[in-house]
Amino acid sequence: MTTAVVAPPETRTGVGALLRTWRDRRRISQLELALRADSSARHISFIETGRSRPSQDMVLRLAEHLDVPMRERNALLIAAGYAPTFPETPLDDPSMDALRSGMERLLTGYEPFPALVVDGVYNVQAANRGISMLLEGIAPSLLRPPLNAMRITMHPDGLAPRIRNYREWRSHLMHQMERQLALARSAPLRALYDEVTGYPLPPGGRERASVAGHAPFALPMVIEHDGTVLSFISTIATFNTPMDVTVSELAVETFLPADPETVAYLRKPAP
Repeated sequence: MTTAVVAPPETRTGVGALLRTWRDRRRISQLELALRADSSARHISFIETGRSRPSQDMVLRLAEHLDVPMRERNALLIAAGYAPTFPETPLDDPSMDALRSGMERLLTGYEPFPALVVDGVYNVQAANRGISMLLEGIAPSLLRPPLNAMRITMHPDGLAPRIRNYREWRSHLMHQMERQLALARSAPLRALYDEVTGYPLPPGGRERASVAGHAPFALPMVIEHDGTVLSFISTIATFNTPMDVTVSELAVETFLPADPETVAYLRKPAP
């Protein structure tokens, strides 16, 4: 069953002000936006100042050219006095069976290499056996639902003490979250960011030193597992042309072995 989409209080300040905020974020002039949306700078100005009420089609057109996240497009529609267009369907809804099955086949097909699916606040929605292997030995409290990839990675009782290049990898993850927060408002993501920023550093009183000589083409995550040092390059994929808020916020993260030793370790037969 599809859940109702409720606009947060801050979205009820007028669609014009919200559209101007998004335009400022994207650093696009009124004229440039008008040209993209087949409108006029005068009309865009009237919308932003509240002198003109945009049609539903215009709201969606402007949101498209401003690359507004789908959840926020619903908020724009509500602020303009229209019903939200995009549903937000729980992932366990029967209508999502095909999506879940497809993701599970994708993750299984990637084994023995690690892969997982996260939502907009990095809660793990699905994972394969490669991820389960990396999580061996971390605190059980971090494995209670909902599992959160950022929390598991950066918590001192999680993977942080085992990541050899923790300073660089932590910086990469924090920058990734900062980019998301700059593009879209998300109170849960902001709360998660504030939480993980406050985590103490791994034992030793300082961040781990960098590890040289690995994967010069991209920053790897260099992590210890059962006495062996493994190196991975992370890739992230999202769904093209999603029509549901839930689907628009899903991301598939895969960990590609960055050296032959990691490939050999992951492919060795189980004892």
